[in-house]
Amino acid sequence: MGTNRLEAFSDGVIAVIITIMVLELKVPRDTTLVSLRSLAPQFLSYLLSFVVVAIMWVNHHHIVHVARRADARLLWSNNILLFWMSLVPFVTAFLGNNPHDPRAVALYGIVLTLCSISFALLRNAIIQHHRDNEDMVRYHRRIQAKNLYSMALYFASAPLAFVDVRISFAIFVFVALSYFLPERKLAET
Repeated sequence: MGTNRLEAFSDGVIAVIITIMVLELKVPRDTTLVSLRSLAPQFLSYLLSFVVVAIMWVNHHHIVHVARRADARLLWSNNILLFWMSLVPFVTAFLGNNPHDPRAVALYGIVLTLCSISFALLRNAIIQHHRDNEDMVRYHRRIQAKNLYSMALYFASAPLAFVDVRISFAIFVFVALSYFLPERKLAET
């Protein structure tokens, strides 16, 4: 399997993940503002997860694009990432239905932690492809640092949900927003 096929397969899985998430949004029976307002937790959890999955998709595209080959390490690390990502619709619905329950918030944080760990594994597989190019290794390690702080924050969000779920929600939003900050280019390494 070439990297093009790997990317196409992953794109398809990620598209299904987003589709499943939106299908969890149930249309209210009536058109009152109260009915729409009652859907706010589900919609907000969907919005957060859509942004998170979109960030993962963009990062996945950039990571896989620089892969030199689709070796076993790359394929399996990619499958591990897709597995954890495939649980995002479940934890999104669970969170949307239970936004004040620390167990739902903690589970959301745990799944995002496992997605981050999987991204680190995927990036390490790519780093191995570029062992002979010190600039590329340095570039990937710098990007990996951002992934590691995201992982640490997501990990912290799980126990912090039992202190106050708002802290965990702040972490989820902060991490997502941090990915909209521009990265330094490879030439600047």
